[in-house]
Amino acid sequence: MRAPQIRLIDEEGKLIGVMSSFEALNIAKNKGLDLVEIHDKSDPPICKVMDYGKWKFENKKKEKQNKKNQTRVLIKEIQMRPRTDEGDIKIKLEKAREFLAMGHKVKINLRFFGREMAHKELGFKLLKKVEERLADKASPEMPAKMERRTLFTILSPISSSSKKKLKEQSSSQIPEVQKLGDKAVARVESQKTSNETAQTVEEKKA
Repeated sequence: MRAPQIRLIDEEGKLIGVMSSFEALNIAKNKGLDLVEIHDKSDPPICKVMDYGKWKFENKKKEKQNKKNQTRVLIKEIQMRPRTDEGDIKIKLEKAREFLAMGHKVKINLRFFGREMAHKELGFKLLKKVEERLADKASPEMPAKMERRTLFTILSPISSSSKKKLKEQSSSQIPEVQKLGDKAVARVESQKTSNETAQTVEEKKA
């Protein structure tokens, strides 16, 4: 019985030739490699001479690395009231910081009950206060929005590149402050010298 014909390629993907599967198997064995069918739909089927064990190991390694690189971003919710006291706000902000540090977004919900709806400005003020206190960790993704009896905003964690940019901007201001300081010192010294000169002239006149 005649062995089926296959198209054989090497490890780099270059065509070796069209031959029987027995011949291809012998080539693979002589090289200490495996014969792997990679495309059975073509005519003849395509097979490759390769180290299957090594390929399997590297493929698993890549999959593991890809899973590590994939960060699952969730939206975590923090519930508040327009009249939430300072102690509770601190606790809730600490929780929000934890979520942001994990790379998650944070949705701040302010629920209004009864007559509280007549004082929506308190809710907007509180959300603004929350945004300011978390400014080092997050930035608002959208302006505060009202839906029925709930006022909310979504905060996104600041990326490391954004933090670096902010740091560079703040550090770039330091030399300017120093320059102003030097100018101030220079002006004082100049004034002092002028005063001393004037005093010397007065003494000579005397």
